[in-house]
Amino acid sequence: MSRFDERCPIFTLPLISPLIFENAASDARDHCANERNFLSWLRLSIYLAIIAMAIVLSFQLHSPASAIERRMALPLGLIFWIMAVLCLFTGLGNYFKTIERYRVKRALVQSGYKTQIIIAIVSVTIIATCVFLLAQPPRESS
Repeated sequence: MSRFDERCPIFTLPLISPLIFENAASDARDHCANERNFLSWLRLSIYLAIIAMAIVLSFQLHSPASAIERRMALPLGLIFWIMAVLCLFTGLGNYFKTIERYRVKRALVQSGYKTQIIIAIVSVTIIATCVFLLAQPPRESS
């Protein structure tokens, strides 16, 4: 039996249709909380993608970019872009996993080492980038 069999509510036909379920206890509230959690991951992913583009573009739009800015623009932008994609897929994975667990009525607490590791990596990268950019000597105006 495959992991995504015909009983999984996400992959049933038609794909674009409302997810209908029996509202026993707090099911509706839990589904809404799951959607909000996914939207938070999506928002973080979009922010990281915007930061990636801003880093690459702002380093290239300065009048004459310094040598270190030219060397660091693309790698730093790629790091933030990879983190954006990683956050997006983590959010999707959490969303689908939670929907599947709701289907089999298993209790779920949305916390785990994967989420904590990803948030720690994103936090450390943002802090390190801020320190790196603030530690640069001021440019002389020409």
